[in-house]
Amino acid sequence: MGAITLKGVEKWFGPAQVIKGIDLEVGAGEFVVFVGPSGCGKSTLLRMIGGLEDTSRGQILIDGSDVTDQPPSGRGLTMVFQSYALYPHMTVGENMGFSLKTAGAPKPEIEAKVAAAAEVLKLEPLLERRPKDLSGGQRQRVAIGRSIVREPTAFLFDEPLSNLDAALRVEMRYEIAKLHRRLKKAMIYVTHDQVEAMTLADRIVVLDAGRIAQVGSPRALYERPANLFVAQFIGSPKMNVMACSASGGDWSLEAGRGGSGAPDGSVRVGIRPEHVTLAAPGEGQCDGMVDVVEYLGADSFVVLDCGPSGPITVRVTGDTDLAPGDRAGLVFDPARLVFFDDAGLALWA
Repeated sequence: MGAITLKGVEKWFGPAQVIKGIDLEVGAGEFVVFVGPSGCGKSTLLRMIGGLEDTSRGQILIDGSDVTDQPPSGRGLTMVFQSYALYPHMTVGENMGFSLKTAGAPKPEIEAKVAAAAEVLKLEPLLERRPKDLSGGQRQRVAIGRSIVREPTAFLFDEPLSNLDAALRVEMRYEIAKLHRRLKKAMIYVTHDQVEAMTLADRIVVLDAGRIAQVGSPRALYERPANLFVAQFIGSPKMNVMACSASGGDWSLEAGRGGSGAPDGSVRVGIRPEHVTLAAPGEGQCDGMVDVVEYLGADSFVVLDCGPSGPITVRVTGDTDLAPGDRAGLVFDPARLVFFDDAGLALWA
């Protein structure tokens, strides 16, 4: 249970259309992540599913029932926001059980559901504390627990980890993944963080200016992007993309070299940083001068100025001895090249 279907969903604010005909199916028990740049409509779309925003056109179905005009309380969903929104004068247990109390649930039922949620979220020792006595990660767990006790058909998360520091984000990401496996409920999660999207999702929905740019598994989006937008949005660092010319299956870079295997109509070629190796100047597809070396421990990212081809980022081992000013040749793995046409669409054989 908990399957969610969107059919031609649109959202208008006056003359401005912000959601432009979204068709999507989220299966029962599936973890789907909405990701995209700021202003792409991901939070608006989530709020429409939850009933917090009206739907201008189209249909929203939950388990086959049309809930487009239903209020949030009639949809059987629950939402976790970026802000914890906990009542400061209530204990953790009271915060978690408050929605059940206002709904008139018996006290033994409330206590049982709060205890069960606290066990799942490892909050049992904290039930008598107040929010001011909790860390950011503990407060977010309480907010999630408040949703669990309602036993929803599906969970909606709107950038729930944005207020946490880096270490807590990693910890909470792990907890949310475990929670999904344990509850087996559909979850839709909005984030601008690619790491969250790639590590949590069964499928990622990449949004661009109110439209779906691509839907697929994290691996599918990373390895076979449908277009230039997805290719450069998914992945950190982003895919290197360079202008190229192609003829008869051969391709070449401006003021550089090239190779074979380019589909007809190719005007750009892309390659991930980990699929580029450094060699002696004159080898590979182009030459570049080291501009920046970003040391990250096990890995380093080397950014080279490749003239007309622009800056190209290469992933190397952390013990590299390259330094700014060094010159090198760049060798592209031919099996990992992605070609794009003039409209920005990927050309796959």
